[in-house]
Amino acid sequence: MLRNYIKLAWRNLKSNRLFSIVNILGLSIGLATTIILFLFILNERSFDKMYANKDRIYRVLLNTTRDDIETWASAPSALGPELKANIPDIENTGRLLQHDFGGSAFIKAGNDVFAETRLFWIDASIFEMFDVEIINGTGAEVLNNPNTVLLSQTTSMRYFGDKNPIGKTLTIDNNETYEVKGVFKDFPENSSLNFNVVAPFIMQYSAKNPTWNNASFETFILLNSSNPDVDNIESKIQNLLDAKVEKDEQWYKFSIQPLERIHLYSSTYTDSYLNTNGDINQIHNLTALAILILVIACINYMNLITARSQKRATDVGINKTLGASVRQVVARFYVETGLITLIAMSLGIVFAALALPIFNDITGQQLDISSLLSFHILGLLVLIWLVTTLISGSYPALYLSRFSAKEVLQPSKSKGGMTSVIRKSLVVVQFSASVILIIGVMVIQQQLEFIQNKSLGYNPENVIAISTAGLKNGQENRALVNAFEKLPNVSKVVMAQGYPGMDVSGRSLSKPYSDVSMSIQTNTADRDIVDVLQLKLIAGQLLPENKQRGDTLVEVIVNKTTVDFLGLSPYEAIGEKVTMQLGNNAYIYGVVDDFNFASLHSPIGAYAFHNSIREPASYLLVRFKNDVLTETILNFETTFKNVAPNSAFEYTFLDKKLELLYEKEQRTANIGLLFSILAIIVACLGLFGLAAFMAEQRHKEIGIRKVFGASVPKIVQLLSMDFLKLVLVSLVISFPLALYVMNNWLQDFAYRIEISWTVFLFAGVLAFLITFVTVGYQAMKAALTNPINSLRKE
Repeated sequence: MLRNYIKLAWRNLKSNRLFSIVNILGLSIGLATTIILFLFILNERSFDKMYANKDRIYRVLLNTTRDDIETWASAPSALGPELKANIPDIENTGRLLQHDFGGSAFIKAGNDVFAETRLFWIDASIFEMFDVEIINGTGAEVLNNPNTVLLSQTTSMRYFGDKNPIGKTLTIDNNETYEVKGVFKDFPENSSLNFNVVAPFIMQYSAKNPTWNNASFETFILLNSSNPDVDNIESKIQNLLDAKVEKDEQWYKFSIQPLERIHLYSSTYTDSYLNTNGDINQIHNLTALAILILVIACINYMNLITARSQKRATDVGINKTLGASVRQVVARFYVETGLITLIAMSLGIVFAALALPIFNDITGQQLDISSLLSFHILGLLVLIWLVTTLISGSYPALYLSRFSAKEVLQPSKSKGGMTSVIRKSLVVVQFSASVILIIGVMVIQQQLEFIQNKSLGYNPENVIAISTAGLKNGQENRALVNAFEKLPNVSKVVMAQGYPGMDVSGRSLSKPYSDVSMSIQTNTADRDIVDVLQLKLIAGQLLPENKQRGDTLVEVIVNKTTVDFLGLSPYEAIGEKVTMQLGNNAYIYGVVDDFNFASLHSPIGAYAFHNSIREPASYLLVRFKNDVLTETILNFETTFKNVAPNSAFEYTFLDKKLELLYEKEQRTANIGLLFSILAIIVACLGLFGLAAFMAEQRHKEIGIRKVFGASVPKIVQLLSMDFLKLVLVSLVISFPLALYVMNNWLQDFAYRIEISWTVFLFAGVLAFLITFVTVGYQAMKAALTNPINSLRKE
């Protein structure tokens, strides 16, 4: 019986080639899109699932209790050892710190110098908790000894080639020498941890002198149970904090986060050194998008089957007259749908394989075609095939099969009316979804343009930040500044701890005679930092040019938000003592206007430049004239190498760094644009098929109208008007939905656009244009047909 059903389905496909091609092509595009999106989603959800202790590993989060509530992924250095010693539920703890709080290290291996972005100082217990595989040399226990390092497999090849690295020495930042003791297997791409070089945490000052104040260290804990009472453990951690830190000095509390939630649920957390650039909201949106496009493709199939229901009803009536049961009719239609979706699935896999490199380029992912053959994906493909078959075949199988032979051989007007209503409703749903996608992409793009063009309060263009972490001492730094100042295309040069767009030092700013405080970013800098960034000085003066050795006075330039918090005007603030953990002799020396030193997702906070020696100035900021860029960079590199021959030349442009802050939004816009186009193509295929069918059904009417003098434009209008009315209904439905969805998305930005009515106008005009072009082709073709050919069949 099944064999006969397949034969009948195949014959039906061949006898209706246009509808078969439209159905299969629409479904295959929808399935290809769904496959690619689910590949991406499954990859994002696979992070950190490879670790044996994944259910017992948690990260400690710090939650500030000031007025500006924040969640940090870092914690004080004293926390880890105290947790292990005092809370029985915790089996082990481990701390990690990226070199220079996220800056690059300059590593000399033999005669070569490398800029290493993934050097971490870690406790040996980190490797034990995560079961990191050692493939050469000694294990993680060597990290309990000073001046030892472990290298990843790829890093070992990069530093030493095919030579055995064990026993070789590395010099970090032209300072201390470390011996290579082992090589560990590279971390998988879907691991939040991703170390290239690891060195002992005990080499850090914070390990020798742990405090509860400086929260710069990511801390992991290994619990005794894989099903812990999280509230109870967090309560015990709070009791420990109460025992160690006075209540009035507690500006934070702690919580714990499961390892498997780190990648997707940390987008709003600050101060993380891990690969946590995923976003669960993006996953939800892409899942909805994948399902939406698949539903649009299924609607195409149902629309065309619905349109042809009269012909299929006759077929059903004959079969029932000959004794076919309802079950057999249902089975036959599902077999036919299953065959179409199987062909479409095969084509969809081919399309997905061809499109995957393009998707990788757009999103920056490394999805592999071979993953299409993995057990999970094959299972998912079978599930998608079954679901698509059930959804697409539901109408012909369940609707047509329920009528008696007499009803389907002599169809009533009501059934025709119901069929038309179903078909029109599906078109409305399809185009409503397409219009929402169009509006969404436009709003995202406008928000990104707004971000790129918004005045930030400083000028990031033509400023280059050159890392100086590998320079030996202050004299070498000063020599570098002097060398760059002599270059003809350089306007200003300054040494600084960091620059806008990167995290510097987070501190607590206290309001005088009050318990109120707020977080403040502090940046060690030289006098000319205001000129290099082209900030607006509104009160006071620039930092002093020279600072005497042993001078404990700290001059500070703050932004206007800082003095507003202190309750002072910019002029009143000059000379006022300020408490921000820079010692007891910090005074406001100048005030600059507010500037966006962080992402526009957040409102402007407090910021300060200072000349304390508490943190090193690790960057040379150079404002240059807009000459030929390649020659400028080559000149800068030559100058840098002349002063610091043992350090690598690593640089970034401030405006390019800012673009990285919105990389996630740009990726979302690119994905949305790509798949919105595909969704519209799928919708157009459905309209094309429906228009072809309607033209075929009304060929007699068209012939008669032409005989009586109807013009081609009138016939085109006649055939197109029904579809244009449906698009109008879809606009009425989609506009408020799109407004609601995109307003919610914009809430993530502190600075955002107002959604303009022009977006809806453009989307509406585009929807009408797409419909008219798609339907108009078939309408024009029908209108130009010789009426004799239409009427001679009667």
